[in-house]
Amino acid sequence: MPEAVDLLKEKGLDDAKLPVVLFGDGTAMVQPSTMELARRVGLRTEAREEFYDVIIIGAGPAGLAAGVYGASEGLRTLIVEPDAVGGQAGSSSRIENYLGFPQGLSGDELAKRAFLQANRLGAEFLTQRVTCIRSENGYHIVRMGDGRELTCHVCLISTGVSYCRLDVPGADQFSGAGVYYGAAKTEAMSCAAEEVYLIGGANSAGQGAMHFSRYAAKVHMLVRGPSLTRSMSKYLIDQIEATPNIIVEPSTEVTAMSGNSHLECLTLKTPRGPESRPATSLFIFIGAAPKTDWLPQEVALDEKGFILAGPDLKTRAPAAWKLERDPYLLETSVPGIFVAGDVRFNSVKRCASAVGEGSIAVQFMHQYLATL
Repeated sequence: MPEAVDLLKEKGLDDAKLPVVLFGDGTAMVQPSTMELARRVGLRTEAREEFYDVIIIGAGPAGLAAGVYGASEGLRTLIVEPDAVGGQAGSSSRIENYLGFPQGLSGDELAKRAFLQANRLGAEFLTQRVTCIRSENGYHIVRMGDGRELTCHVCLISTGVSYCRLDVPGADQFSGAGVYYGAAKTEAMSCAAEEVYLIGGANSAGQGAMHFSRYAAKVHMLVRGPSLTRSMSKYLIDQIEATPNIIVEPSTEVTAMSGNSHLECLTLKTPRGPESRPATSLFIFIGAAPKTDWLPQEVALDEKGFILAGPDLKTRAPAAWKLERDPYLLETSVPGIFVAGDVRFNSVKRCASAVGEGSIAVQFMHQYLATL
């Protein structure tokens, strides 16, 4: 944007070195790391204690719910999150089917409320990335990205999932320059009067389409399958059908993107044959992969990297469980390490379900702690 370049020049900064973060007091940070930026805005990057009853890894809906219930029930609770509180749900423009909010609420609003609630009840938040976890003598040792290690009785993995990337020519080149994963409020507002393209046929794509429809002239939903019925809730399908500026295009895929410094054109594979269309904004909702590549091999996963727990663990990887008792419902193959939310195998990929799992995980934590 020309305005942004002019602002950088006023500050004596080079627009070739991005990102640049400007602050209200006139200072700036050029290409800061996540930890540097976190410290600058006042987030805690070092834990107050060395030992906790429970360490929760991931501050999505599942982790936040576990933090609320763990702290409220007297457990010394630490929640570790390297990015923004709220996880993938935090980027949802509107969650319509969350109990108690008949008008719906945005993901960032839900995350903010949960953060404040957990913090008020005594949960501690830490902005750090967990690089590994190991178990020794009945304790779990969690290593942070800065090399520091924290110890706990119980650990909950609620790292959620990350967006799958679109693998077509131009996707990486225009990422952040017309191609976006997820849908933020600011991005929707910047698309006023545009024709917006959106890839995906699940609930997150439907929520994004409804949000963009309030600002954009048209929203084209590009769906690889023949319809929305197999992957989207009926209430969203009904809303989309009733919204005149949303155009659902089934059996349609993006095969390439082009432009100069910004997205300008999409090449599509359609039932009518190849088509080229002018486009400056493409939002992608094509699924997500679990964030489990940092886990030790002792934590059993399915073939896609989702964490096995409870009955699923006994069914799919029975040799991984070493104790005589059965694992608790959300307990992984390592006793005392639990899992909740989208990162768990066979979980229901809904915000309310993640909150429920995070809440009941605390009950199983208490049962495990009673055996120590």
